[in-house]
Amino acid sequence: MGEVYLARDSQLDRDIALKPLPAEVASHRDRMERFIREAKAAAALNHPNIAHIYEIGGHDGTHFIAMEFVDGVTLREKIHREQTELHKLLRFLQHTAQGLAQAHAAGIVHRDLKPDNIMITRDGHAKILDFGLAKLVESSKPSTLSAEELSAMPTAMMPQRSQPGTVLGTIGYMSPEQAQGRVNEIDHRSDIFSFGCILFEAITGHKAFEGKDRIDSLNKTIREPIRPISDFRPDAPDHLQRVVRRCLAKDPDDRFQTIKDVAIELKDLRREFCDGAALDTTAPPPRSDTAAGQGQSTSFGGAGASSRSSRPLSAEYIVGRVKAHRLSFMVAILVLVAAGTGVGLFLHARNTEGAIDSIAVLPFQNVSGDPNTEYLSDGISEALINSLTELHQLRVIARTTTFRYKGRNIDPLQVGRDLRVRSVLTGSIRQAGDNLSIQVDLVDARTGAELWGQQYERKASDLLSIKQAIAREVSDTLRLRLSGDEQKQLTKRDTTSGESFQFYLKGRYYWNKRTPDSLNQALEEFQEAIDHDPSFALGYVGLADAYVAQEHYSGFGSRETLPKARAAVDRAMAIDNSLSEAHTTSAAIYQREWRWAETENELQRAISLNPNYPTAHHFYAYYLYVRRQFDGAAREISRAHELDPLSPVISENLSMVQLLRGDVDAAIEQGQKTIALDPKFADAHYVLAFAYLKRGREHDATAEFEKAVDLSNHAATYLGDLGYCYALTGRRAEALTIAKELEEKFSRDESSGLFVAGVYAGLGDKDQAFAWLNRDFQQRSGQLPTVTWRPLFESLRSDPRYTGLVRSMGL
Repeated sequence: MGEVYLARDSQLDRDIALKPLPAEVASHRDRMERFIREAKAAAALNHPNIAHIYEIGGHDGTHFIAMEFVDGVTLREKIHREQTELHKLLRFLQHTAQGLAQAHAAGIVHRDLKPDNIMITRDGHAKILDFGLAKLVESSKPSTLSAEELSAMPTAMMPQRSQPGTVLGTIGYMSPEQAQGRVNEIDHRSDIFSFGCILFEAITGHKAFEGKDRIDSLNKTIREPIRPISDFRPDAPDHLQRVVRRCLAKDPDDRFQTIKDVAIELKDLRREFCDGAALDTTAPPPRSDTAAGQGQSTSFGGAGASSRSSRPLSAEYIVGRVKAHRLSFMVAILVLVAAGTGVGLFLHARNTEGAIDSIAVLPFQNVSGDPNTEYLSDGISEALINSLTELHQLRVIARTTTFRYKGRNIDPLQVGRDLRVRSVLTGSIRQAGDNLSIQVDLVDARTGAELWGQQYERKASDLLSIKQAIAREVSDTLRLRLSGDEQKQLTKRDTTSGESFQFYLKGRYYWNKRTPDSLNQALEEFQEAIDHDPSFALGYVGLADAYVAQEHYSGFGSRETLPKARAAVDRAMAIDNSLSEAHTTSAAIYQREWRWAETENELQRAISLNPNYPTAHHFYAYYLYVRRQFDGAAREISRAHELDPLSPVISENLSMVQLLRGDVDAAIEQGQKTIALDPKFADAHYVLAFAYLKRGREHDATAEFEKAVDLSNHAATYLGDLGYCYALTGRRAEALTIAKELEEKFSRDESSGLFVAGVYAGLGDKDQAFAWLNRDFQQRSGQLPTVTWRPLFESLRSDPRYTGLVRSMGL
């Protein structure tokens, strides 16, 4: 392809690999167009096991690729020069397969996979190089070459045989369809064959198809069966033999059909190695065939294997020893048979056990000691929850529930019992300057055993790739057999910018606080996220969510917030129409715009996209309040509560729907549970207060309304409730004072007329109540439709003016 330079990116202060393109590529328009198209596709891959392409550009007529500099050695060096232990080589290859799976999911086939194109970093991570770029090389040779010409060619590349720009691969690693020039048959399964060649070499130290010369090697690749790896390693497990054989099947239909399946097999093999005793997993050095099997110990297991004599044992000697120790041998054989049966049953049970179908991702601990990095620990936990929620076969406990465990000593077994989940993911994160250290552990919530653990030492800019790696490892460990679409779903929601991802995490961190100041900060962070990546759909959803929340928590009028929210969420859906979060937010906006059919359509769409998204069920229940369909609302809020059992806002809504259905005692009990979850949550106090009013406990109701006002910093919605309570309990002067305060807030666009009307409804002044409701109607307030269910307006519902108002809103 050309020369490669180590260069310094002076703007971002990092080392890069710089590849100037050969003049014959850069000067040909068709080749350059093909190069740019393929380089863009490769650059879109964002995976920790793929070397990333930063830029394609040109300067003074020289075209170049700037890509990630991988500081390490090639897999070839690991196999042959360093003779790395086999279990470590399998780890490198498992991660290579996972990176390759990401490329295949994006429709990219490598076509030149070999040990030289896999780098192992100094901290032990595999990185695949040169995705898709080999296609750019175009040979001037004719499509049909003589045997002499083929034999004289460099080993690295074979010429194209048909379509321009197609490179068949490297002799010894190319698939039979590549070797025969069947260009139209080359797909991702060709990479699986090449991967099998590398796996064979890692196990045996020999190439899979090594002939006397290049022609002989090609002939072996096309026609001859692969030698059993037991010829080189007699004690190789049958499982490993089968994996190699399926990768190297001549017919693509007989191979593994996805590289993801190969990665899972390698992971299972690594587990078996780790479960074994005294394993000798070193890769044997290359040796001649005449040396194979002649007294050399290459055992995969067995204590003392390395001390065996190299002298062959005679048959007479063996028979004599058996006769001398007949009883001992019989006992030993029985023990071995029993042990083998037990191990077989154990492995069969483990391999046939169903997938673990539920998980709680607990908030990561911030061990940096710096509260300014709290958004990282909170953010990566929430991002993992959101990614895993996309897997419909997995029940994922929602953020608001798992974050109730933040700052507490965690017993995964107790968490499993509390939340009825089978696995618990815990983690910690430490930031020192630009460096991150993240420890992650996945625990079996039934036994306390660790299912998987990993430590990541990366740059802060790599946080996104770490999150993606963790999500993949968790899905693999839980034995979730994901479809191609589900594999894509784990990462398709993500940005391609590490900086954008960090701003998004900060935005969600502040949005979750739900205070006027935090919402303003959230807006700034979400804006930064989309400025860094204008195609980041979730960034626009975050922006819309912040604008929607401002009406309730900051008292802003809907005329100011809803147009901005609508513009943001529409942009999100234009980028990615499959986000359940986007449709849920869109529904919330439509509801505030009194567009009822669109509201219901969006909510049903959101739930169909992700039935495990609790907010979609929560918002659907809220919509059904407005339609006074309280039985349906109870169904939806119960489902949301099942998915997010410790969410204060969902718990509060469950209490409200019980009150609206007339079950006052249940509403009081649930309201008290909500306050126990979060005593500072204002909504919980106001719902409990209304339930107390229904029971005639006026003193208790007043106390709860006053707490809600204090906790909300005198927000308009809670002031209206308190004014209503004062009016209803005979404290008219105080109620009128609150009414005047709310009128002033209305003039400053800090309150809806609805809240003023509620006070006058309590005072029995229906004319004033309807006058203020009509002001909201004229302004098309997003809060006005809640008049249909709010307890403040029960006295108005028999008035014809109420019926006319509701009909005018399309209800």
